[in-house]
Amino acid sequence: MTRIAPAPFNRRQGFRALASLSAGVLGAGSLAACSSGGGKDEIVFAAIPAENSQSLEQTFGHITALIEQVTGRTVTFQNAADYAAVIEGQRAGKVDIASYGPFSYVIAKDGGVPIEAVVAPVNEEGAQPAYTSLCYTLPDSGIESLEDLKGKKVAFVDKASTSGYLVPLKGLMDAGIDIEADLEQVLAGGHDASLLALASGEVEAAFAHDAMLTTLTTSGQVEDGALTELWESEPIPEDPIALNTSTLDAETLTALREALQQKANKPALVDEGICTSEDDCVLPEEIEWGYVAVSDEDYHPIRDICTTTQADACSSVS
Repeated sequence: MTRIAPAPFNRRQGFRALASLSAGVLGAGSLAACSSGGGKDEIVFAAIPAENSQSLEQTFGHITALIEQVTGRTVTFQNAADYAAVIEGQRAGKVDIASYGPFSYVIAKDGGVPIEAVVAPVNEEGAQPAYTSLCYTLPDSGIESLEDLKGKKVAFVDKASTSGYLVPLKGLMDAGIDIEADLEQVLAGGHDASLLALASGEVEAAFAHDAMLTTLTTSGQVEDGALTELWESEPIPEDPIALNTSTLDAETLTALREALQQKANKPALVDEGICTSEDDCVLPEEIEWGYVAVSDEDYHPIRDICTTTQADACSSVS
């Protein structure tokens, strides 16, 4: 299995088994080695790596501004090298709030990390929080179905990624493909890195979440029409933001839960004076409306996929 080195600008996944997949994650550079979260004047926010770290921090800017407004504390955004760094950062009490993928959230929660999922994004008010995984190839590749990936070099995101690994694993199994025996796997580390590896010809197919190609074409990193959609999954529960119940006091937990569930949307952010207009109110992952309330029960479908796939990273999932 191949891992792609990080892009020049770093780049939208906790338990012991996962830590072994990300050797050295608890070293000096990991979130677990950061200053303690939940301090009097600071709240530490981290997000799994979906795109380059500078862009990721910027897209969460209005959410962190809301948190600062509600709590009166400074929010420090911690860039994570990989999914395990976020999980272990919350386990170690160094990260107060984290934006997870559905699978990495389940890994953390079922692995004993003291967290509460409170919100997930939607593109329309009243919609259910869900997204999809997509597989892309290059035009004229001759690859017309997942079955055609046998013997090919394929990019995935991270073994704790939902749309970049777990859901593709289920899709490939349904297509009769053994991910270990029939493919040459490349772990790109990020959704953007996965598609960029395909665009540069490093791999023959790549998986990523449904908004990533739009992000890359809008930013000019991938030309329009350069990649072709091969496959799309069934809807997946959306990425949750989770609060660390061991580092945040009860009053702060209540204030954050209510603020994120009621005000982390474009209309409310404008009303709060955090955004000047809905058009200019940038949110992560091309979110078009904002966040709605979720609970742990919303992520049972991920646990069901773990039961079906028996993926290595599912070993702590109950």
